Amino acid sequence: MKAVIQRVSKAVVRVEQETIAQIKDGLLILLGVKKDDTNKEAELLAKKTVHLRIFNDEQGKMNLSLFDIRGEVLVVSQFTLYGNCKKGRRPSFIDAALPEKADLLYQYYVKCLRKENLSVQTGQFQAIMQVELINEGPVTIILDSDEL
Repeated sequence: MKAVIQRVSKAVVRVEQETIAQIKDGLLILLGVKKDDTNKEAELLAKKTVHLRIFNDEQGKMNLSLFDIRGEVLVVSQFTLYGNCKKGRRPSFIDAALPEKADLLYQYYVKCLRKENLSVQTGQFQAIMQVELINEGPVTIILDSDEL
């Protein structure tokens, strides 16, 4: 499982020009699910996500977590995180989980975040979405469950 985590002051998701989710200060998370991922990877990644100290304290140092700032979360499924571009010019998505499995693990990851008493919103699985964000810093962290 991979997560591209962006510290944001605002993030919005639209489907067909309709706003379906929006947050203020917190994290926008683009989440990719690999074909051999399990609940274990979702739990591990969720725990790591909520405890990342990537928000500034009073001295301007990244020392605060999502909990500390009482931030919000917006999770958007993105299978293209498992795009392999080693051969040719068109990505192969052979490592990405099939939609049925990916949706289950995406929902489970969201459930794990919500268990931490966080305000969590989501995009729409398998929809064509427009994602708008203001990345603060900019701060972008990539977490891969294979490397945790």
